[in-house]
Amino acid sequence: MKPLIPIAVTLGFAFSAASATHAQPAPKHLEPNAPRTIVVSQNSAPPVVRAGLLQSTLIELPPEEKVANVFAGDTVDWVFDGGHVASRFISIKPKLANSTTDVHIISDHGNEYTLELQEISSDSDPHFDSKVFITPEDQAAKQKLIELPVFVPASELDQAKQQIAAAKAGEAAALKAEQTKEEEYRSQYPGTLQFDFTWDESKGKELGLKQIWRDAKFTYLRGLFQETPALYEVKDGKPSLINFDFSNGLYTVPKELDRGYLAIGKQKVEFHRTDERN
Repeated sequence: MKPLIPIAVTLGFAFSAASATHAQPAPKHLEPNAPRTIVVSQNSAPPVVRAGLLQSTLIELPPEEKVANVFAGDTVDWVFDGGHVASRFISIKPKLANSTTDVHIISDHGNEYTLELQEISSDSDPHFDSKVFITPEDQAAKQKLIELPVFVPASELDQAKQQIAAAKAGEAAALKAEQTKEEEYRSQYPGTLQFDFTWDESKGKELGLKQIWRDAKFTYLRGLFQETPALYEVKDGKPSLINFDFSNGLYTVPKELDRGYLAIGKQKVEFHRTDERN
C-alpha cells in the first residue's frame, strides 16, 4: 500500500491529481449502484468503496460537516475533486483499471474518515458506487457533529473578517452620527429654553421657589424647599396633581405647563406663562 499523500488544495478544498499514461484494457460496461450509506468507525477496518474506471463516485459527508482536508495514497492513478468552495462533497475517479488506494478525509469538525477505494474492472459484478453517504459510528464523532467547527475554510474566514470589519465600520459611523447629533443638540439647546413664567415672588420666596422655565418637551421648577411641595396643574380652572421627577430641588415635569401651583399646607404659590390668556 502506498503511503498517504496530501492532496493539493485549491480555493480551500479543491483537489487535483497529476496525469499519467497507462495501458488500459478495453473498457467494459459498468452499472451505477443506488446511493448507499457506509458507517465509519475508528476501531474497524476502512469500508470499501467500489469505483468504476473513469466513472465519478461522489462521497458525501454528514450535513453538519464540510471537508477540511484530504490525504490519499495514490494521486496519480486516481482523481480527487472537492470543488472550488468548501462543501460536504468529494468526487473520486480511477484512471487505472484494477487499482486500489486509501483516502483519508478530515472534516471541519475534526472527524476523520478513512475509506478503501477499489476499481472493479476485473470484478464479475459490474456495479460501482455512484454516491456514498458517510456517517460516523463512534459516539465521540457524533458529538463533534453538534459542536462548532474546529477548522474554518480560508474563504469563509476572509468573508467573516470582512463582515466584522464592515460591522465595526457601521458601528463607528452610527456612533459618530449620534455624537454629532448630540453635539448639535447641546449647541442648540440653550436657544430652546423659555423663561416665560410669572408668579408672586414674595409668596415664591416664602415657599422657596427660585425659577421656572421650559423647553420644547419639559417644564422645570427649581427652589430651596424645606420640604417638597405638591405640584398641581390647573386646566379650565380645575387643579390636578401631576407626575414629576424631583431631585436636589429640581422638578422635572414631562410636559409643557401653562398654569399651575406649588403648595405645602396652607402655603401656595401660583404660576402661569406670561403669554397665557386668563
